[in-house]
Amino acid sequence: MSEHTDEATEAISDAAAGDPAADSAQPAEKPAGAEPTTTRAHQHKEVARRDRGDDRGRTVIADTVVAKIAGIATREIGGVYDLGGAGERMVGKVRDVIPGTSSSVTQGINVEVGEKQAAVDVQIIAEYGVAIHQLANAIRRNVVAAIEGMTGLEVTEVNVAVHDVHLPDSGSAADDPAQPPRVQ
Repeated sequence: MSEHTDEATEAISDAAAGDPAADSAQPAEKPAGAEPTTTRAHQHKEVARRDRGDDRGRTVIADTVVAKIAGIATREIGGVYDLGGAGERMVGKVRDVIPGTSSSVTQGINVEVGEKQAAVDVQIIAEYGVAIHQLANAIRRNVVAAIEGMTGLEVTEVNVAVHDVHLPDSGSAADDPAQPPRVQ
């Protein structure tokens, strides 16, 4: 595929999206049997999204950026003990003990990002004693506010799955240094 064809296809795509500077672009003639061309936006659709807010450039927001924002926003809520299912948490614990690595901010977060909208799935472990329905609503509010405020994407839904409840450690008498041992 020639560079000229790519430029013409992008100009047509820009004109269809309402870019006034691209209205005068003419498509290049395609030889018979040529493969259909795709725009750069279509090629990057799985990786990132474009914002056409300004004629001076484009803003590209990767899916991982949205997932990180959602992960941080979820962890900010009191009553969230951890994120992810059992497998993800086990991998995170292993990652914590290996020098030079850290747990993933996106653990327990799945996102679908379109050009203007995002949907988020959050998997959590709740602390015992927290009202789970209020916790889920607080997570939704915080995730929506963070993503919409930082990216400009409309968040269509935030699904919260509670996989477990963390019980506080009961602690044994042998572990308590303030209590003297029973036998000497």
